[in-house]
Amino acid sequence: KSHKVILYKLTMKSLLFNIKQWLSGLSFRTGVIVLLLCIPCYILSFAQMALPISASMKGVLWFTLFGMAKTFQYGGLTILGVEGIRRLKNWWKGKA
Repeated sequence: KSHKVILYKLTMKSLLFNIKQWLSGLSFRTGVIVLLLCIPCYILSFAQMALPISASMKGVLWFTLFGMAKTFQYGGLTILGVEGIRRLKNWWKGKA
């Protein structure tokens, strides 16, 4: 049984590494777009609380939309990488 757990951990680790490598190979522009997609998801995740629907449905919507926002956020940051974030900060300082 312990052999299966170790094999699963190794497979999962290599899968996550491959996903991270693929994401970091995408362009700067793609990273910015993915990062910007988290904004409407955050807004919708809290705005839906004002809808006249059941509390359980609100919970499901919040969980889904907030999870999508976090996925877009971390995915965008992974695509951008350290250099991309530095580039965005310099652009933002230039505008302000």
